Amino acid sequence: MGWHIEGTYFENCNCDSICPCATSGLTAPADYERCQVELAFHVDTGEINGIQVGGLTVCLIGDAPQQMSDGGWKIGVLMDAAASPEQAEALGSVFGGQAGGPMAGLAPLIGEMVGMESHEINYSDDGRRHRIQVGDAVNVDVEDFVSPLDPTELGVRVSGIGFPADTLAAGTGTTATVDVFGMEWDNAGKNSFSAPFAWAA
Repeated sequence: MGWHIEGTYFENCNCDSICPCATSGLTAPADYERCQVELAFHVDTGEINGIQVGGLTVCLIGDAPQQMSDGGWKIGVLMDAAASPEQAEALGSVFGGQAGGPMAGLAPLIGEMVGMESHEINYSDDGRRHRIQVGDAVNVDVEDFVSPLDPTELGVRVSGIGFPADTLAAGTGTTATVDVFGMEWDNAGKNSFSAPFAWAA
């Protein structure tokens, strides 16, 4: 049985601006010695092996070497407490890469899955500002860049990315704290990307 999910996503990492890892297909090094990143995915609609998963959110927390293509990533998964055990298992298989799809291509780079925890997750996205609160573990608020020189006010976009979508809106974190799975950082003022996403396998 196949699966498909659609929704919105955003991420925030400790690169200064327009993360070179994402824009180079992981061939360029991050701005600092370690890449510290959180990625939030809100599923608006979706079905995984017959299980409906719309309305649920998953947050991935990652710590990787400066050259991300070297592998050895540490990844933790924060699952929406609103998910039933069946929904959590289904979403875990997609975001862990076992069900195929975009995450399967990254799975060989993961050296350690540090755990999965269930938390109440509050996610909001107004198209320009994106926020996630995961208990006391994650508090991230990012805003897309809009150039004062751009009369369209559409915002800065980077295309040809591929993962998790082809075109990402670039921005910056206004609040960006993480303290979970032994990983702790504050990425306020650092890079963010956001986009609608649609995955299937």
